[in-house]
Amino acid sequence: MVLKLWEENMRPYEEKYVRECYQAMQEEHDACGIGLVVNIDGRKEYRTLDDALSIVEKLEHRAGKDATGEVGDGVGILVQISHKFFKNAAKEAGIEVKDEGDYGVGMFFLPQDTKKRTLAMRMFKVITEKNGLKVMGWREVPTNPDILGKVARDAMPVIMQCFVERPADCAKGLAFDRMLYVARREFEQSTDETYITSLSSRTIVYKGMFLVGQLRKFYKDMQSKDYETAIAMVHSRFSTNTTPSWERAHP
Repeated sequence: MVLKLWEENMRPYEEKYVRECYQAMQEEHDACGIGLVVNIDGRKEYRTLDDALSIVEKLEHRAGKDATGEVGDGVGILVQISHKFFKNAAKEAGIEVKDEGDYGVGMFFLPQDTKKRTLAMRMFKVITEKNGLKVMGWREVPTNPDILGKVARDAMPVIMQCFVERPADCAKGLAFDRMLYVARREFEQSTDETYITSLSSRTIVYKGMFLVGQLRKFYKDMQSKDYETAIAMVHSRFSTNTTPSWERAHP
C-alpha cells in the first residue's frame, strides 16, 4: 500500500528530477581538459612530448584561472622517464646512474624554508634505507619562475628530483616500483609539508599552478630535445570546488 502511494505521488517528481539533471549535464561545459599522445610501436622520441605540450597549450577553454588572468588552476604532464635525458642531467648534478630501469626518479615539492627542506630530505633518506633502497642524490629542477603570476610564484615550492638506486636483488620494472611506492607512502604519512608528485622507475609527472602556455616554458627539462618518451598525458585543471594549489594541479 505504501509503495503504491509512493509511486502514484512521487514517481512524476522523480522522473522530472532525472530529466532536469540530465539536461543540466548536457548543457554543462566547464570541466578539466586532457590529452594523450602515444607511439603505438613504443618508440621514444621528443616529438611525442612536443605534441602533448602543443595539445595542452590549446586547452585554454578547459582551464580555470584567477581574476587577474595571471594564475591558472594548474597544468601537468605524465611522461616516461627518459634515460637519454636523465643520464646527462644526473651527471651534471654529480649523480652517476647506471642503465635504464636501474634507478627511480622522484619529483618533490619541498618547503621553501631551508631547515624544513633539509629535514624532509633527511627523513626521506632514512625511510628509503629502512625499505632496502638507497638515495643516490638530489637534483634541483631548472625552472623559470619569472613567467608565473604573483600568487603562483609566492606559493611555489622548491622543486627537486631524487634519484633512488634499484637494489641488486630486485627486478626492474614493477617489482622496483612497488618498493618505491611503499617508501613514498611511508614518507607521505610522516610529513604534511612535502609533496611527491611521482616516484617511479618508469614514469614522472611535471606539474604546477600554470596557465596552459606555461608548462613548457617553466620546466626547462620539457624544452630539451633529448627528452624522449613513447607516451605523454597532459591535463589542464578546471577547479570547481577546491582552491587551486601546486599539489592539486594534476592528478
